[in-house]
Amino acid sequence: MRILQAALIASLLSATALTSAYAQTQTPPVPQITVTGEGVIDGIPDIATLSLGVTTTGDTAAAAMAANTEGLNAVMARLKAAGVGDRDMQTTNLSINPNWTSYDSGQRQRIDGYTASNQLTVRIRDLAGLGQVLDAAIQDGANTLNGLSFGLSQPRPAMDAARKAAVEDARARATLLVEAAGATLGPIVSITEGGGYMPPQPMFRQSADAAGAVPMAAGEVATSASVTVVFEITQ
Repeated sequence: MRILQAALIASLLSATALTSAYAQTQTPPVPQITVTGEGVIDGIPDIATLSLGVTTTGDTAAAAMAANTEGLNAVMARLKAAGVGDRDMQTTNLSINPNWTSYDSGQRQRIDGYTASNQLTVRIRDLAGLGQVLDAAIQDGANTLNGLSFGLSQPRPAMDAARKAAVEDARARATLLVEAAGATLGPIVSITEGGGYMPPQPMFRQSADAAGAVPMAAGEVATSASVTVVFEITQ
């Protein structure tokens, strides 16, 4: 019995010693702060993306498509003459649909001709002639315009500058908060990108000067980035 009690006491003492040793090896967690920084870089666009097309009708599907093909060929020929290369033109939507008449006095619905549509996405690298190109395309048969956007042909430098600005913004925010709390900002623990990236967006600030052409405003484009940074806090 005494042997059993002695073994039990020894076991308890050993467990206590191990717990104490483990506690001594554990360091308290380092205080941290997590902030999100944002950076925005404005630049002058050097490329435009235009979505236009030709929509035609005909008594038959073949007639509607034939008229559409003729119109789009004329538009593409004018675009090429204006300096738009083959690599900068891409068909993005081609469709032909019947035109259904509405119900009338209980009669069955019937087809009343067809509508053909062919949409073209065009990159224009010479922004000085953008208005003239659009005006010429419309005169040659383009009767559908779905959008125009401006951007940068080489967006990487602007994006890298925005990332750097975002990190600087994060550090400035963290420094302000930590010093206000009476502490000192420590080293960076981690950096995560995301959450605030936006591709270049047009900010219209200029107007076109070409007389007779469709007025265009390229303005500036803004490239933005967002980063989340975790810093240690030094007490």
